[in-house]
Amino acid sequence: RFETCWPALMKDSHGVVIVFNPELPSHLKEIEMWYSCFVQQQPLQDSQCLLVAHHKPGDAGDTENLTLASPLNKLKLIHSNLEEDPEDVRMEFVKYFRSIINLLNESRDREEMSIIS
Repeated sequence: RFETCWPALMKDSHGVVIVFNPELPSHLKEIEMWYSCFVQQQPLQDSQCLLVAHHKPGDAGDTENLTLASPLNKLKLIHSNLEEDPEDVRMEFVKYFRSIINLLNESRDREEMSIIS
């Protein structure tokens, strides 16, 4: 229902974080649509996308056997449970954020070199 706002969200984006509940089968289908719209239809690489399978407190979800559709299984996936491992989630997000900054810096450096040359 908010699709008309999506172009504003996508404008000048450098990365996409998709958070979903792996316990809901509908979410596994929805993330395919989000990936298609926000990553594949934009000039973004797969390395600029982070999937976060968020487990609610008390869920004993299976973190080892999560099956994703073929375009999604090559993306970086982290499992989060903020009660059990908040520091791990923070560290993974920091790594992802650093990779986005590195891509931006490399892109800027290439652009500057093309202007100089």
